[in-house]
Amino acid sequence: MTRIMVVDDEPEICEIVRNELLKEGYTVDVANSGKECLEKIKKNKPDLILLDVMMPEMDGWDVCKKIKDDGETKDIIVSMLTVKYSDEHRLKSLAEAMADWHITKPIERDKLKTTVKWLLERHITRE
Repeated sequence: MTRIMVVDDEPEICEIVRNELLKEGYTVDVANSGKECLEKIKKNKPDLILLDVMMPEMDGWDVCKKIKDDGETKDIIVSMLTVKYSDEHRLKSLAEAMADWHITKPIERDKLKTTVKWLLERHITRE
């Protein structure tokens, strides 16, 4: 079964996204911080991580860099899920943080489900 991790410091966002993904048949884990995400991913081995940018202690971009720099986790698909919507923010997500995609909030439920399915089908492997 496909496992997705939702990472956001706002529990209500995690719950909304989690519920939508559960309806689609995915197994969904939640982390409320970058640190919690990094602790859980090696144990839970998600296929996809939806990662907020603006979090205390460690922002999502830093978390994504750590995921993509680690040989054990680098192939996990990571999409930023954030209110940061400018071209500059997208570029930072994709080029600097090495994210695989960038979804903006507020979340459109149908767009979220379609994007998640698309990301999982096109699985990206970075060299």
